[in-house]
Amino acid sequence: MTDADAEAPALVLVTGLQGTGKSAVAGGIARELHLPLLAWDWLMAGLTSFEPVQDAFRAMGREEYRRAGWVQLLQLARLQLMHGTSVVIDGLARAGEVEGVRALADELGARSLVVLTSCTDVDVQRARIEGRRRDIPGWYELTWEHVAQTRTRWIGLPDVDLEVDERGSIAEHIAAVVARLAR
Repeated sequence: MTDADAEAPALVLVTGLQGTGKSAVAGGIARELHLPLLAWDWLMAGLTSFEPVQDAFRAMGREEYRRAGWVQLLQLARLQLMHGTSVVIDGLARAGEVEGVRALADELGARSLVVLTSCTDVDVQRARIEGRRRDIPGWYELTWEHVAQTRTRWIGLPDVDLEVDERGSIAEHIAAVVARLAR
């Protein structure tokens, strides 16, 4: 990487299934580096009080609904990057969203870093889901049944820069990402 690359803003996507540490890692990176954090759940929760929008969402299929949130996240990330500010995105991305993150970063001359959080121990993941309370205004708390269902549909991501799992601490994961961005 050249000096110019090191100065380019970064678009960091932290993704993975629910209960794998995704939001903790994304929030920690944002705090450590003083970066804006854009989170899919928080963005979509902000729309729950607008019934016409909720009616439209209810009429959509699952893929369209997901895409509606990701289009907004990428637009907000675009604004940050255009102002030369790196940004962290927290969301359960599939291959198409990863491609969108990469394309946006390339278009704007930014660096991209895709971090996948995983939890191979199902009991640990279940305990994390059942023992947490996110308190996102207007949003629901996940149940293990919801997450287990998502696990059955999950297809791994082919284009990941860094994978972290439950064997390391959140602090270690944040430090690994920060070190990777500093290179």
